[in-house]
Amino acid sequence: MSFDLRAALENLILVIVALIPIVNPIGAAAVFVSMTRSVTPATRTLLARRVALNAFVLLAISMFVGNYILGFFGLSVAVVQVGGGLIVCSVAWALLKQEPDTPTDPQYVVKPEDGLIKAFYPLTLPVTVGPGSISVAITLGANHATNVQSLLTAAPSLILGSAAVALVIYLCFRYAYRITAALGAIGTIVLLRLFAFILLCIGVQIIWNGLSALLTTFYGRL
Repeated sequence: MSFDLRAALENLILVIVALIPIVNPIGAAAVFVSMTRSVTPATRTLLARRVALNAFVLLAISMFVGNYILGFFGLSVAVVQVGGGLIVCSVAWALLKQEPDTPTDPQYVVKPEDGLIKAFYPLTLPVTVGPGSISVAITLGANHATNVQSLLTAAPSLILGSAAVALVIYLCFRYAYRITAALGAIGTIVLLRLFAFILLCIGVQIIWNGLSALLTTFYGRL
């Protein structure tokens, strides 16, 4: 089994370029601030670390075994897109209708007594790594899932790419309050609203992609 450095670098860049825009760590950082206002700085740091770790694990699992897990349960990517898109829309709508001086929807607020309970849901999934990111990760892994040798050859690039994305997430969340402080109150509200709207559009697009695939399959069987 030979190792192609150029191909590895190309795969690494592809993973980072494909995932960073849809993960949108800077936009998600504004949501992170909105959801963690009532916890201590130390807890926020722990949450940022845990969210980054969760994101890495989710992306890596999606790349390596996502296709096989969906196949085992008889699920298609299209079904995951529809279900996940609905969750994304729900979170985005709650953020959009939130007034500047009112707290975030209680089910999405991290309270001091919560500890790290909400680090996975909703902070990691779906706010940071949503069905769109998972679908992209599954697709990236599927490109090398034709045989074991291809997957093992691409493994370093996939792992390093996931780690790079997780590192960016950690840095944005770790210094989220500094980012929002630099933007100011109005700038933070604008960024949060913009990200919420983009997140809503992403959710609708994910649902549409899933429905389109399902309808194509349905009419193809007629």
